[in-house]
Amino acid sequence: MTIKMHWSDKTMLKFGRSIDRLNKQFPKVIPQEINKVGNRAKTQVIRQLTKQTGLNRKVIVAAVGKPNQAKPGKLSYEMRTRGGNIRLKYLKPKETGGGVVAKPFGKATFYPGAFMMGGAVGNRKTVEKFNGHVMVRTKGRLYTFARSGVFIPKEMTQGVTLAAFEKIAGPLLQERVERVIAKLLQ
Repeated sequence: MTIKMHWSDKTMLKFGRSIDRLNKQFPKVIPQEINKVGNRAKTQVIRQLTKQTGLNRKVIVAAVGKPNQAKPGKLSYEMRTRGGNIRLKYLKPKETGGGVVAKPFGKATFYPGAFMMGGAVGNRKTVEKFNGHVMVRTKGRLYTFARSGVFIPKEMTQGVTLAAFEKIAGPLLQERVERVIAKLLQ
């Protein structure tokens, strides 16, 4: 002999439907929310990285590139950057007597012995093959690109850029996920 009991009321049915809706829609909705938060964080990272490095916004946007966005089954938003020791050309250089002044990290810095033009003092001319780059002598008549010491990947993970990311990403993502869960459980 078997006895079966089944109990349900309107509250239980509503709760069951809410859980069902949560199971179906959450995997689709949560990646969208992660991407929205990631895009807002990326905007702040680019803004702060521009100030922190002294580089033009265009250079930073190109270096950060397109992120790997979240999708169902992959709940992560990845910003990847590239860039080595940045050449002085990208830091607003100006040739002065005895060297070049550029603005790495947003501060005017003098690079003695660096040059952008060729020719004797008093008769300096733009050198087309330099293409706006700043050069330094290595040996005799040999020269190479002058570097700033600014590394975009390193700067992206420290200082005000990191603080801006952490200020936006964590709290905003938590708020949005909680809102989505609450909405789906109604």
